[in-house]
Amino acid sequence: MDRHTLRRSTLGLIFASAMAGSAIAQSAAPAAVPPASSAANPKPACGGDLAAFLAGVKAEAITDGADAASADKTLAGAQIDQKVLAMDRSQGVFRQTFLEFSQRTVSQGRLDIGRQKMKQYADVFAKAEKDYGVPAGVITAFWAMETDFGAVQGNFNTRNALVTLAHDCRRPEFFRPRLIALIELVQRGDVDPTTTTGAWAGEIGQTQMLPPDIIAYGTDGDGDGHVNLKTSAPDVILTTARFLQHLGFIRDQPWLQEVAVPDNLPWEKSGIGGTLTAGDWFKLGVKPRDGDTKFASLPAALILPQGRKGPAFLTYPNYNTYLGWNQSFIYTTSAAYFATRFAGAPPYNKGAPEVGLNDVDMKALQTKLVARGYDVGKIDGILGSGTRVAIQKEQFRLGMPADGWATSALLNAL
Repeated sequence: MDRHTLRRSTLGLIFASAMAGSAIAQSAAPAAVPPASSAANPKPACGGDLAAFLAGVKAEAITDGADAASADKTLAGAQIDQKVLAMDRSQGVFRQTFLEFSQRTVSQGRLDIGRQKMKQYADVFAKAEKDYGVPAGVITAFWAMETDFGAVQGNFNTRNALVTLAHDCRRPEFFRPRLIALIELVQRGDVDPTTTTGAWAGEIGQTQMLPPDIIAYGTDGDGDGHVNLKTSAPDVILTTARFLQHLGFIRDQPWLQEVAVPDNLPWEKSGIGGTLTAGDWFKLGVKPRDGDTKFASLPAALILPQGRKGPAFLTYPNYNTYLGWNQSFIYTTSAAYFATRFAGAPPYNKGAPEVGLNDVDMKALQTKLVARGYDVGKIDGILGSGTRVAIQKEQFRLGMPADGWATSALLNAL
């Protein structure tokens, strides 16, 4: 697995349902929001007597500005949830290809529901785009991907989940600040510690937001004086838009564009992190399926999720917003494609990609790449970004089309 980390500790509940027993694919990283002051301590107090631990959390929360009553209300009756620990330990990995996952996720049913939601809340979506520059389709795709428009939000008690993970000594520096932030949400009256439920790692609401993000970007869309991301669609829409703006979404610019590619390209220039513009790719024979070339001056990367014979897309700077939300390449590209469908794009051209490697052969390939000096992270059979980069370099060295797709031909050549 590649050594990059996720902003969020889970991959979204709908995405997680495709994984083997866990919502985690990679180690969690601090949220985009600066966490509570305890995050400066790389080894916050953890483990030991639960009552003593909670007393320490209360004292820290009060130091950070919470009132004692809210801390007591939040922490009273808190329990360790063994199911949360089991989820955290399971560390499942995601093994579907882009075609498999995107076709399952971007279903006609979700497209129909999403379009109905966009019509139902047209005024709210219009405000989101006016205030934050984020189109309705982008927000709606995340809404669908994360919880099926609120239908699958998770049933773990949020307070107990965060207490469990902050008390556990595996990653207290990540979860303790989120528990402190939860106390502030309780103080605001936006969360009930006894009844609020969500994902096992503490995300709340219909687009699965962590408590510090809710504090920083939560927006009251229905005018009731509170931010309720579990039941209020207007709150969900505006909060999500505001957070995406924070992640860098640029008004009136694209994020993903399907293209057709010629048989011969400098494939080694493809992949995230390239230095060409869209116009450069157009000059090389890459053609947008929608015929729109007005963003030719923008930086653009050519991504080939399943090699040069499968679907092909240009990604623009706004694609980085998706990576800020979740750095899983499959999730990110599927969510970005989903949003283009809401914006009117047709289904992508599946192409005829070469057969990829199975788990055993992918691990064998990663082992060979490591032996040649590449850092692909853990040898886990996952075609992540580090492995793709290494594959491209070896393909180029061997005179093969350097499209970053792992095949038996490359394995045999090595």
